[in-house]
Amino acid sequence: MTSENSHRIEISDQQQRSLDFTNCIDAATMIVSDFGFDQSEISIAFIDDPTIRDLNRQYLNHDYETDVISFVLEESETALTGQLLVSTDTAEKMGQQIGVPMEHEVLLYVIHGTLHLVGFDDTDAESAQKMRAAEADYLSRFGVDHHWEQSQ
Repeated sequence: MTSENSHRIEISDQQQRSLDFTNCIDAATMIVSDFGFDQSEISIAFIDDPTIRDLNRQYLNHDYETDVISFVLEESETALTGQLLVSTDTAEKMGQQIGVPMEHEVLLYVIHGTLHLVGFDDTDAESAQKMRAAEADYLSRFGVDHHWEQSQ
């Protein structure tokens, strides 16, 4: 699917749930545009826990399920190519655990992953705080409250 500007977001739906990906596409497009990328190509694969665990082990040497994995494939000052792998199994489990719709968790994961693509990090307390603030800002644009602190 291509938006009216020069941002291309491709969806690969490899999981079993019926989901509307419109907000995910809009959020990823909004973030790359807000961070100065005139052109972007981002593929977002929605997958299950066994698949994300295999990919996490293969590419990052982490032998566990995770919510989202981000890969920057190419980047210049004005263009970005990247990939997101999003676990809808994890989103469903976490949503049930903290009492939010799975779709809100999926949107959070896409926002979180896209923020990684544009340069955000969350490896220390200060960068994690900046990441949480940006997540909350983007979620609020879709009328979604940020419940990250509840999931800790």
